[in-house]
Amino acid sequence: MHSQIVGWAKIILPLGALALLSTLFMLARKPSNQTTIPFSEIADIAGEQRITAPKFSGLTDDGSVVILTARSAQPDATQPDTVMIDALIFRMENPDGSNLTVTATTGELDGRDRIARFLGLARLETSSGFEMETNGLTAELDTGIVTSHGLLEIRAPFGELTAGKVTFKVTGDQTGQLMHFTDGVRLIYRPQDQ
Repeated sequence: MHSQIVGWAKIILPLGALALLSTLFMLARKPSNQTTIPFSEIADIAGEQRITAPKFSGLTDDGSVVILTARSAQPDATQPDTVMIDALIFRMENPDGSNLTVTATTGELDGRDRIARFLGLARLETSSGFEMETNGLTAELDTGIVTSHGLLEIRAPFGELTAGKVTFKVTGDQTGQLMHFTDGVRLIYRPQDQ
């Protein structure tokens, strides 16, 4: 039943978005006589394929809601299924109420493989109080699995950790979020004041 609902949602939601977009063009106001864009920049803007403030959203296989927003996005000239993104924000809201937010200055969205890559410094925060920084992350949009590319520093409610890699995924019973730290984990435990 769940897969049928997801299947229908993949068809109905894009059609609804297309209907809303066509309504927007039909009800658009008459343009004003003055333009705020200098004429010297109009040719540059017209030749550039760029979307400002895009927002992508969907569901993972386990029912988590995935939302991607950015300052701008443009297609990659060499890979037609890939979109290059500036000021990327990724948010995953899990069925148990927990969430995960990742921010990065640049990234890319691979439509064919359904993967979001966060390039350069990426910051990650969880609703359980973990804050992390690492040099790149990959998020699988179908499964909701998020994996770091390398060494990361973590601030946790109970202290600090360093690790070579972390993988986030929703537990099989969908009652929580599993964080799997590997490749040289080091923990500094700081007990909370009672």
